[in-house]
Amino acid sequence: MRLSPPTRAELLSLLLGVMLDLDRETDLIGHGVSTCATCDGFFFRDQEIIVVGGGDSALEEASFLTKFASRVTIVHRRDELRASQIMQDRAKANPKIEFKWNSQVVQYLGDTKLAGVKLEDTLTGEITEMAVSGLFIAIGHRPNTSLYKGQLDMEDNGYLIAGPGTNTNVEGVFAAGDVADHIYRQAITAAGSGCQAALDAERWLEAQE
Repeated sequence: MRLSPPTRAELLSLLLGVMLDLDRETDLIGHGVSTCATCDGFFFRDQEIIVVGGGDSALEEASFLTKFASRVTIVHRRDELRASQIMQDRAKANPKIEFKWNSQVVQYLGDTKLAGVKLEDTLTGEITEMAVSGLFIAIGHRPNTSLYKGQLDMEDNGYLIAGPGTNTNVEGVFAAGDVADHIYRQAITAAGSGCQAALDAERWLEAQE
């Protein structure tokens, strides 16, 4: 079975994950816009930042970022959170966390790096500006595997099924990192599984000779 090669847009999606799909978003990745608090939080020490989302992922990211930022504002489209009650209680009890309800980011401000955002009130349509140097997108984890649907076996939540090792159901195709891991989702664990996949691929190639 031969897999269809991904397009450039699909490859970008694989790298960046769930985004807001706003103008200049990919240009600002690494320049104020991020999708990983544990990866980039350190760079925002004593700065004001935004976390976009309302689920457990957003609140977990926001709580972690308070270790570095002077203030973390959670921007959510609704007036109530989707997160578990225990996560809500922890976030609301944190003096560094504020909430911007019924709001969504509609535009990034700044030239070469993020300087702020434009927010739209989801009820009134009113546009306001907010000065921030960092924005973390935490609107859920969705493995970017849709281009392999019908080709590779995957779980109901979209994560690829691998095993034994990193083998998929297609011979010579191996799954590693965030497309197959819905538990840890960290760069270091993704790198480790990538090494495993490389070893599996090397052994498979040797067996073909």
